[in-house]
Amino acid sequence: MTELRVLRGGSGTPTVLLLHGLGATADVWDGLTTLLDRAWVAPDLPGHGGSAWLDGYTFAAVADAVAGLVDPRGTVVVGHSFGGVIGLHLARVPGVRAVVGLGIKVAWTGEELDRAAALARKPPVIHPTREDAATRFQRVAGLVGLKDDAPGAALTRDGDGWRTTHDPRTFAVGDPAVAALLADAPVPVVLARGEHDPMVSRDQLMALVPDAVDLPGLGHNAHVEAPAALLPLLAPHH
Repeated sequence: MTELRVLRGGSGTPTVLLLHGLGATADVWDGLTTLLDRAWVAPDLPGHGGSAWLDGYTFAAVADAVAGLVDPRGTVVVGHSFGGVIGLHLARVPGVRAVVGLGIKVAWTGEELDRAAALARKPPVIHPTREDAATRFQRVAGLVGLKDDAPGAALTRDGDGWRTTHDPRTFAVGDPAVAALLADAPVPVVLARGEHDPMVSRDQLMALVPDAVDLPGLGHNAHVEAPAALLPLLAPHH
């Protein structure tokens, strides 16, 4: 079993399982969790924050590592970007009632996949100061201007310097094949994006689901920019 750092709170079902994006940690959900009226659970995904690294990364392997957090009495999975793909992989786990995918990049070019694979081959960057490592965390997680610092679980000492705890090999997961995952999902799936998200367009989502949701005025990390904007996406799934 993969050792995971897990944040929990609230009470009542269905439980909301919150899955962060690539390079981030469970702490990005702190704005939303204060607004939820039910139990919630938010792990650092494998290779991130305080959770263990895997020998290798696929979307399915990461999903298997967190599947034990699904409450069989009822769970709504909310995933951002990379975490949204993990949510789609969890759609068949007993207890999952719905999946909300926010900001999933659904269209990938060969050049983009090659660039991601190249990033995965690079060793972790050692920075001279904690502040430098925190800046890298913010940049990789897309949180520049949204978070002033990095959570403690996101950074660690390495010799005389600092680095993020993020495993670069997670970049090599490849094309998520979202269309196939949607076709295989036995539960309702909501796909949403911030109106100004550069990672995925409304047309790309509409080509997959006719009722894709645009969140006005928001970008890729809509759940950090305006957590309350996600509540209407959860409201139908009680």
